[in-house]
Amino acid sequence: MPGSHRSTRIGSLTRFGTISRILFRHGFASLFDRRERGADDAAGPAVRAPWPGFPSPVRLRRAFEELGPSFIKLGQLLSLRADLLPRPYIEELRRLQDRVPPVAFDRVRPVIETDLGRPLEEVFAEFQPASMAAASVAQVHRARLPDGTDVAVKIIRPGIEKKIREDIDLMYRFATRFERRSELGRIVGLVNVVREFERTIFRELDMFIEAGSIEKFAANFADSEEIVIPRVHWEATGRSVLTMDYMPGIKMDEVAAIRGAGLDPREIARIGLRSFSRQLLEFGFFHADPHPANTIVMADGRVALVDFGITGYLDEETMGQVAAVFLGYARRDYGLVIDALLDAGLIDDQMDLAALRADLKDMSEVFYGRTLATIQVKDVYDQVMDLAYRYGIRFPRNLLLLFKTLIQTEALGKILESRDSLLEAVAPQARRLLRHGVKTRARIREEVRHLGRDAASLPRHLAAILRNTVAGRQAFELRHTGFEGLDGKIEKGVNRLTVGLIIAASTIAAALILNSGREVLVLDLAFLGLPAISLTGLLGLTGYTIATVLGVWLIISIVRSGRL
Repeated sequence: MPGSHRSTRIGSLTRFGTISRILFRHGFASLFDRRERGADDAAGPAVRAPWPGFPSPVRLRRAFEELGPSFIKLGQLLSLRADLLPRPYIEELRRLQDRVPPVAFDRVRPVIETDLGRPLEEVFAEFQPASMAAASVAQVHRARLPDGTDVAVKIIRPGIEKKIREDIDLMYRFATRFERRSELGRIVGLVNVVREFERTIFRELDMFIEAGSIEKFAANFADSEEIVIPRVHWEATGRSVLTMDYMPGIKMDEVAAIRGAGLDPREIARIGLRSFSRQLLEFGFFHADPHPANTIVMADGRVALVDFGITGYLDEETMGQVAAVFLGYARRDYGLVIDALLDAGLIDDQMDLAALRADLKDMSEVFYGRTLATIQVKDVYDQVMDLAYRYGIRFPRNLLLLFKTLIQTEALGKILESRDSLLEAVAPQARRLLRHGVKTRARIREEVRHLGRDAASLPRHLAAILRNTVAGRQAFELRHTGFEGLDGKIEKGVNRLTVGLIIAASTIAAALILNSGREVLVLDLAFLGLPAISLTGLLGLTGYTIATVLGVWLIISIVRSGRL
């Protein structure tokens, strides 16, 4: 309807004005007018902007918080991009909290009933109106199914998808303008950051995707006696609603409560380490948000993983490259690290590899002589990200998620007072990957099977090609390269040969004519003061003249070419 279109356009313009005012108030105006300076500058060099006219880390975080859920999510994505932003910005953006007041139950109920196509009472025997947890994208309620199963119901906030789409459109406008007017915007590639955010956020808005991730984890850990994955109840799940088993227990950071339940916090940490090691190096599919609220310690000592909205993948080749980087760094074998980065396409031969190798060596000296148990993942991560930022190395999203997960897993271990090292726990698996390759035998068998199938069909395909060629239905085209200047060289040589033949012919003809005793058409030139000359003599002299001029020109051109 025209009216609704006009109201939508007015709403977008209003939102654009709101975003502009907030950004300018928090220092983005100084990109164009550098007179403004914030009070945060007094906080010291740790929070000051490293680029002239760019807001400080604190002001950037506050701007995202004031702009609302979409920009908070964007800031959280940027907090992973230590390969794009300096460390002070990364540390500050990690403080962004994705917690907002819950939506009232009378607004949530229509979302559930519309998505599931049934009244709430037909789906659930009980449903608690007060939410257990609320974030910018979704909120969670406890409920009970008709068969008595206690469940947690995750519901997409009403109207959030439309709002996010509008905000993303505006993000593209601001990012494009920022890239045009700022060298920093071009270096960071802000439009690409928004594009990545768009791809990520809409995956979180589809509960079918998260439900599928839960099913994959349940299959991967079906043989585990220490990890629990909630069951998805598909009859009560839709695109905007996800219903899964409720996992009662203790949050992983509540150490006193874990001890009070008669459990050893250090053993809980070891379960987490073993779980992550399997996710990373056995399955290549990992839970990328293992913070305390998403990791539940159950009464029997098992650990339940919940909230699978953010997951990461590593294919077999990437797993091997990660193992090579890790072990090369641990062994101070920088050639192995460089080769792994080249294989992964993160760097290329045009980069100053000698300088990169030297910087890798300088970076690793900090950890020289220390056991893996004394090295923290975050320390290694900070060093690697500083190097990536310096050389403009851009990491793919899944590798950045992996780094984030490593740090979060290590932090959980420290909270549980664990002395076990994540690096030490993963090292044996990494060595195995490099020694035997990732599923090498299976991959070789698959390639051999494909090769055998192709070889068996080769005679048939060759016969078909020959039949089509004979029947005129197929033609062969040969293309050659590297001969671009050959035509001109051949033509020049032929021209010189032709000139040489003309010179020779003119000389011989002139000689024959002048030596001939016959005279044809004698011309009397006495009136010019010249002796009489016959036509045959004139032709002979002309031939000699032409031969002489062409001969001199040919010699000069050959001498100039340097090929005499």
